[in-house]
Amino acid sequence: MLHRLRACAGASIPTTMASPRCAVLHPAGVVGRARRRLPLDHEQPLWGTEVRWRRRERLVSLETPPQCHKMYVPGFGEGSPEKKAARNLQHFFNYIAVRVVLTQLESYNREAYGELMEFVNRNSLNDADTFCKKLIRESPRHKQLAMRILEVRSAYVKNDFEWDNLKRLSFKMVDEANTKLMRDYVLETSHIEDEK
Repeated sequence: MLHRLRACAGASIPTTMASPRCAVLHPAGVVGRARRRLPLDHEQPLWGTEVRWRRRERLVSLETPPQCHKMYVPGFGEGSPEKKAARNLQHFFNYIAVRVVLTQLESYNREAYGELMEFVNRNSLNDADTFCKKLIRESPRHKQLAMRILEVRSAYVKNDFEWDNLKRLSFKMVDEANTKLMRDYVLETSHIEDEK
């Protein structure tokens, strides 16, 4: 099975090919752009030194592509880790939208709040699309609630979710977790060495 590699430009290419702009690191080594084969002296008629000079210029002009500094991540098939994260975020945004709509309904439409709450208790929010499909098909009133949830999740993603804060917190949490794990390991091993 051919794995897909991620090139610098963000496009996916099979292992048998390489990006024209950069080389891609993967377990088999570096896959780079294939150099164009130039004819050898005996494969073309001798036209004098001018032809040899042109050939040398062409060889010099074939520059090596820059190295890509992206990490190869196996096991995602046609997708990418970012696509998987986006799918998980979609489920999370659906959960947020349901909570927002429930809170709104609780204050001004207790009957609709009760219907949506009862539906949420019967159906899992783990899969956003499945939840919304079932809600739309439940009844005309539930269809209106589903439309409201879709509107809220779209508005939340585009206007209210703090993407910069997500990036900052992700970096911070990974760094803090790594530091804590290493500190705990050092303390644990130094304690064992002291006992010896």
